[in-house]
Amino acid sequence: MLSRLAADTLVIVHLAFIIFVVAGGFLAWRWRWLAWAHLPAAVWGAVIELFRWTCPLTPLEKHFRTLAGGAGYEGGFIEHYIIPIVYPAGLTPAMQVALGILVVALNGVAYFGYFKRRGAIRR
Repeated sequence: MLSRLAADTLVIVHLAFIIFVVAGGFLAWRWRWLAWAHLPAAVWGAVIELFRWTCPLTPLEKHFRTLAGGAGYEGGFIEHYIIPIVYPAGLTPAMQVALGILVVALNGVAYFGYFKRRGAIRR
């Protein structure tokens, strides 16, 4: 019971982290201090995707699922939970790199707007 709860909690934390990586730069427009937490998170998220590494939360979740008597799953968090929602086919290396580039591009736009709003970028 506790192992399943731990695994489910990790899924929620993992998804929240991914949303923060993608949207945190825009949240920093409202709460400036958030940029200090978001920038390292965005770099981590982009590096994980671009180099096709496995986030440490994924094996931990699989471990708790196994302890709870469930079967682990193949692949990573994004392949198991996110890709089936967004893409009907499996995650390919090219798609994973594209997701990493998307993270970098979205955050580039977010921080360009952030610095422009603060007056650090002038025409």
